[in-house]
Amino acid sequence: MKPIDPGTRIGHVHLKVADLQRALDFYCGVLGFELTQRYGNEAAFVSAGGYHHHIGLNTWESHRGKPPAPGTTGLFHLAILYPNREALADALRRLLKAGIPLDGASDHGVSEALYLRDPDQNGVELYRDRPATEWPRHADGKLAMFTRPLDLEDLLNAV
Repeated sequence: MKPIDPGTRIGHVHLKVADLQRALDFYCGVLGFELTQRYGNEAAFVSAGGYHHHIGLNTWESHRGKPPAPGTTGLFHLAILYPNREALADALRRLLKAGIPLDGASDHGVSEALYLRDPDQNGVELYRDRPATEWPRHADGKLAMFTRPLDLEDLLNAV
C-alpha cells in the first residue's frame, strides 16, 4: 500500500470540556492562544498566528462532565509544537507564573517536551523539535530517540 502524502498534517483538535470559560482561561489566558470564534457558552475556537483554529473547545456532550476514568480509552494527549526553544521557554514561564504543575519534562533527542494537564485533565504536550540534522541516529541511519529528564533551568535560560 502506498504511504500517505508526506504533505499531510493534523490541522486541529477538538476537545470536549466541562466549562468553556475555564478552558478558555487556560488555552488563551495561560498558553496564549487567540480566540478566533465563540458560540455562546457551547463552543470556541482558538489559534496561533491567525489560523482559523488549532483547537476547538466544546461542551456539546460534556457540559459539567467529568474526565474519563483511568483505564479507559481516549485521547492520551494533544501535542502543541512550538517553533523554537525560546518559544518553548516562554511557555514554561507562562505555566510557572500561572502555577500549572508539570506531569513531566523530557528530552527525546529529536525534541524537548513539557507534559501537563489542562483543567479538564486532558493531557497536553508542549514541545519543540530540534533541527533534523541534530537528531540522534544509529550507525544505520535510523532514529535513536530516547527519553531523558529535561533540564528546566537550562530551558528557562534560552533567549
